Amino acid sequence: MEVMARVVLAMSGGVDSSVAAHLLLEQGHEVIGVFMRHGHQSPVACAVGTGELPVVSRLDHKQGCCTAEDAADARRVADKLSIPFYALNLDREFGRIIDYFVEEYTAGRTPNPCVQCNNWIKFGKLFDYADSVGAEFVATGHYARLEQDAAGQTALLRGRDSGKDQSYVLFGIQKKLLPRMMLPVGDYEKVAIRQIAGGLGMNVAEKKDSQEICFVTSGRYDEFVRGNRDETDTSGELVMTDGTVVGEHPGIEGFTIGQRKKLGVALGSPKFVVRIDRETCQVTLGDREDLERNELTADGTNWLVDPAEVPAHCEVQIRYNAASVPARVELLPDNRLHVQFDQPQRGVAPGQAVVCYDGPRTLGGGWIE
Repeated sequence: MEVMARVVLAMSGGVDSSVAAHLLLEQGHEVIGVFMRHGHQSPVACAVGTGELPVVSRLDHKQGCCTAEDAADARRVADKLSIPFYALNLDREFGRIIDYFVEEYTAGRTPNPCVQCNNWIKFGKLFDYADSVGAEFVATGHYARLEQDAAGQTALLRGRDSGKDQSYVLFGIQKKLLPRMMLPVGDYEKVAIRQIAGGLGMNVAEKKDSQEICFVTSGRYDEFVRGNRDETDTSGELVMTDGTVVGEHPGIEGFTIGQRKKLGVALGSPKFVVRIDRETCQVTLGDREDLERNELTADGTNWLVDPAEVPAHCEVQIRYNAASVPARVELLPDNRLHVQFDQPQRGVAPGQAVVCYDGPRTLGGGWIE
């Protein structure tokens, strides 16, 4: 069979990227599997030198790191499919993600490291590697789709499986890279992907999806932040919306807008984090309705269409697991965006992304201020 294209595929050791490898092979592509080794405090040596590509080595899963089991799973799938498989040492590059995570929580914002990982690493450094091996495309196991529009431009669309759609976390990719991307599982339901994996005898067919941030192995974001910064003190008061002090907290990094559990104080009825003030280190608690917001502003916008084509009224999504809602949008100078919701929305969190959609098409978005 004639090879259609050389494709570098990010393989995480999960079922989605594993089946993506099979689907690409079925389409006639030459597939190079790549595992991105970025475990926090990994003993694997980092790449050195400004501007250098990450060191590439044959994968040795005995070199321990927090993703060693995933690496071994990915290698077994690659061996089963008879595709070359390499590991990229991205510890140094991934340090940028960790710094961002720590700085955002310290500033009283809620970071989204998965979006930035896609922007900076998966569809950043991985393209550098693809260029170095003469690969035309970079592929991942994300649930989203790519299609050409009437003008011949590549459009990023929601995945077929609405419950698994990951277009939200891909909004920040450079528009010019879309034609070189492949998202093989985006046209499938998750259950079908597991069935394909099972039919192929893949050991990852029933592997659970990762729910945690990969570098916070303890699951405690606040502890991770405090352990990876200087002695900055962000402790302060817990106050109600009327200013009444009801307690103290050890640091604003332990809170996010909309949080209801682990507030550190019992008030007789459910309360929510409605505001975090970095200047005073006060965390304000209130009722559910106190979370409602009519509008937001965002900065650092990235558009996957010509900005002039962004409709004044579209749908927006303010969190990964939130439904999109209708809103009026206005593009502002200096890569900023104003959003006016048709109906008030709860849990608008500074630091999270707001992503605009026109039907299934991802238009772009920005970072909530």
